[in-house]
Amino acid sequence: MKVVTRFAPSPTGELHIGGARTALFNFLYSKHTGGIFRLRIEDTDKKRSTSEFEKSIISGLKWLGIDYDDEIIYQSQRESRHVEVARQLVELGHAYYCYTPLEEIQQKRQEFEAQGKVYQFQSEWRDKKSSGPTVAKPVIRLRAPREGQTTINDLVQGTVTVQNSELDDMVLLRSDGTPTYMFAVVVDDHDMEVTHVIRGDDHLNNAFRQINLYYALNWPTPQYGHIPLIHGADGSKLSKRHGALGVGYYKEAGYLPEALNNYLVRLGWGHGNDEIFSREQAIEWFDIVNVHRNPARLDFDKMKHINAQYIKALSDKELVNHLEEFTHKNFSEEEKHIMEKGMPGLKVRAKTLAELADNINFYISAISLSDEAKAIIDNADIPLMHSLIHKLEDITHWTEEEIKDTTKRLIADHNIELGEMAKVLRALLTGSTVSPSVFEIMYALGKENSIERLRYLK
Repeated sequence: MKVVTRFAPSPTGELHIGGARTALFNFLYSKHTGGIFRLRIEDTDKKRSTSEFEKSIISGLKWLGIDYDDEIIYQSQRESRHVEVARQLVELGHAYYCYTPLEEIQQKRQEFEAQGKVYQFQSEWRDKKSSGPTVAKPVIRLRAPREGQTTINDLVQGTVTVQNSELDDMVLLRSDGTPTYMFAVVVDDHDMEVTHVIRGDDHLNNAFRQINLYYALNWPTPQYGHIPLIHGADGSKLSKRHGALGVGYYKEAGYLPEALNNYLVRLGWGHGNDEIFSREQAIEWFDIVNVHRNPARLDFDKMKHINAQYIKALSDKELVNHLEEFTHKNFSEEEKHIMEKGMPGLKVRAKTLAELADNINFYISAISLSDEAKAIIDNADIPLMHSLIHKLEDITHWTEEEIKDTTKRLIADHNIELGEMAKVLRALLTGSTVSPSVFEIMYALGKENSIERLRYLK
């Protein structure tokens, strides 16, 4: 049997970081087993679903490299199929028309809650043979078993059992004839031939109700794997107060998709002490049964650390290409050449593309002096700097080593510390007090650009 997994987001918001991990786990497991990974858009909430959110979810998955197989399935386009199955259940005697008004149920629930009790609705129409009032519009409810128990052998949570007396007769079709989410999911998963339902453990309670639908329809039941939700650093359920939740934020903040994938897959799963690994290795090693039962905590410092490792591993040319895409700029060939030469000293310090873009900006943009840089320049030894400029103009082979040796010979003659001279050079070259080696910068900028910037000191 070929493994089929699915990711089924609702287009009522951006692709959540937790949803991205769920999609990734489904993708990896399907590829690990040589199976199929499908995408279903659960857009039955017409009031909150938007095409913008749908596009955002799909583009987020594409950016992460989580590619789905076959065509996208839209739940809203399958309503007639849901209605057909609901009526089939009625004919089989596994579902019934319930005429109890919703207002009556809600009132009873409020009364029980006021007394600190849990209300479980039991319909008087469950075993009635007669029809209800002709003016009433009934719902269709599942005739769930009341005796015995239901057990799920969950791939992550292990064996979990509930008493059937705790399960209600869930609504399949509302009084307006539209299917409920809980019901539509089962029909869609069956028709998509999903063999493994891998989702957040907040759906575990739903699984017991849904599995009874499979039994009633005599359909093969999928294997479930309910993965713990991601928590914040403080151990509480992840929320906006913990930081950005949408995947789009991380793209805009300068994270590499490969790095974010690497971080996400290690949230609740690991392979020994391996920290950095490729997509191919993740597919080879990943198995849903090795996902931990305890919630993983989102650690932004760790995420940045992994991103920094990926930045360091890229070639200088690859990083320039990434920066061009990230900044939405078309660099000239000269700018690309300068940036590539200056990249070695900058990429080892950058944790995100945003940081790298900020730090490399002085190579290709007009210098803006910080207050600290101005103070250093104002106190500089102007005659000495002019002497250095003349010496630099005489260099025929513009290499980092030759620039450094020329500067050292000059300051030795004037009994000046290299650090003092470097401060002035850094301020003039970058407009800042922090940068890679000034000799590395001058080499990357080239002779003409370097001397032009030093001539600021008139």
